[in-house]
Amino acid sequence: METGLEGKPWWHGLLIGVLVVGVALFAANRFMYSPMKSEIAGQESRIADLESQIRRGEAAAAQEEQFEARVQRLREDLDKLLTILPERRDVDKIMDQVQALARQEDLSISRFQPRGEIEREYFNEWPINISLSGTYHNLARFFDRLSRYERIFNVDTLRVNAINDQSPARTISTEFLGKTFIYNDAVTEEGATP
Repeated sequence: METGLEGKPWWHGLLIGVLVVGVALFAANRFMYSPMKSEIAGQESRIADLESQIRRGEAAAAQEEQFEARVQRLREDLDKLLTILPERRDVDKIMDQVQALARQEDLSISRFQPRGEIEREYFNEWPINISLSGTYHNLARFFDRLSRYERIFNVDTLRVNAINDQSPARTISTEFLGKTFIYNDAVTEEGATP
């Protein structure tokens, strides 16, 4: 096989060989390795983005437990507050609890008359006319227990009168206006003040 380099100095063959290898390397770099390098760089950039998203997701997952615990504490606080200031009237429950307090102190309820609600800015006031009879000390203990009642219950316009026909268990009659309160959930965000 003739190469066309017969009779020429040896370095011509070397020079042609180096040129052929150089062109082959240039072509391989240009058409094979450069596109691969670009694709690898793009994939590495995508991997870095995905790793960043994973780190953010892991951080959010770590905070999720804290958020859930905080939400649970806030729900418990809300339940306590709704006991103090409920969202709706519950005549039977209030009447039962006031009667139970009166029975514990040996008082008789002769009137329990709820009246209409009076709207306020964030709550509604709910007055209840109550009449009791018993002894002065039992009435004082009743009011003491009522002051520790689970929901807000104010006593207003208290009138205490001696009973004409007294017995050891019945010396006074009492009339007062009890006021309890109901959360007014009709308050809008625009109307709320921070």
